[in-house]
Amino acid sequence: MTKTTTNILLLLIAILAGLITIVGGTFFYITCCSECGAIAPTEPTMEQVIIKEPEATAYSFAIDGNGFTYSTTDNYNFNVSSHNILMPLSEELTKGVSGLQRHLQTNESNVVNITGYYTSDEENNTAFPNLGPARANTIKNDLASKGISTTQINTMGKLMDDMIAKDGTYWGAASFGIEEESQNANDDLKALYAKINANPLILYFNTAETSISLTAVQRQKVADISRYLDKVNGAKANVVGHTDGTGKASTNLRLGQDRANFAKDYLMKNGIASDKIVATSKGQTEPIASNTTEVGKNKNRRTVITLN
Repeated sequence: MTKTTTNILLLLIAILAGLITIVGGTFFYITCCSECGAIAPTEPTMEQVIIKEPEATAYSFAIDGNGFTYSTTDNYNFNVSSHNILMPLSEELTKGVSGLQRHLQTNESNVVNITGYYTSDEENNTAFPNLGPARANTIKNDLASKGISTTQINTMGKLMDDMIAKDGTYWGAASFGIEEESQNANDDLKALYAKINANPLILYFNTAETSISLTAVQRQKVADISRYLDKVNGAKANVVGHTDGTGKASTNLRLGQDRANFAKDYLMKNGIASDKIVATSKGQTEPIASNTTEVGKNKNRRTVITLN
C-alpha cells in the first residue's frame, strides 16, 4: 500500500469517526437531554368570578310639600309577607309623625298620601288586594292613633320588585307625600258609596266553616269599604248574617249573628275599627233562594256587608 493510499484511508477513517461522533451526540441529546431545558406547558388560568349579593334597600321617611318638610333615614319596617309594623318606632320617625300631625291639624285641606310597597313573590294573607295597600292601611291606623284624622289620609299600594329584604325584613316599605285634597273628593266618595251598595260584599259559609278565603274581586271590595269608612265621618259598615231555613228560627237567628260576628272580627283583623262595624242577624227571614234544594240553601247561608 502506497503512502498516498494510506493517507486517504486515514482521512476517510477520521471523517467516518467524526460522523459517528456527530450522529451519536445528536442521538444522545435527543434521547437524554431534550427535556432538560424545556419549559413545562402551563394550564390556562381561569378567571375567578365573585358573585356579590345585592345590597338591601332602605327607603326613608321623607315628606316635602305644602309647607311641611321632614326627612329621616328611619321609616316603617315590615317582615317579608307581613303587613304588621315592626315595633318600636324610632325616635326620629316618631318626631316626624308628630310634626305631620301638627301640620295637618293646622291645614285641614291637606291630605297625606301613604304608598305601601310590596313585591310580587310575597304571600298575601290579608283581606286587601296585595300587601301594598295592606301595609299602607296599617300605617294609617298608626297615624290615626297619634291624632291624625283618617279623613286626611289616602292609602294605596305600589309593586316594588327591586325592593330587597335584609334578614327577612323590608326596611322602609312605604313612601309619603302631602298635597291639597282633590276638589272632586266628595263626588268620588258618593260614587264609591253607590258602587259598594249596588254590588255588596257577600261572604258564603258552609256548615262549621271557620275561615274566610276571598277572591281578588272581594279583596278589592274590602279595600273600597275601608277607604269609605276612613274618609266619611260617622260612616259604618253593616254586616248582616243570614241562614238557610233548616232548624228553629231562634237557632238560626243566633247562627246568623255568629256569622256576622265572625265577619266583623275578620274585618277588624284587617285594620277596620270595631266602632265602624255593626254586626246583626236576619236569621232565616230573608232567603234569596229556595230552601228546598242544597244549591238554594248554600246561597242563603251568607253574610252581606253594605254601608249605612
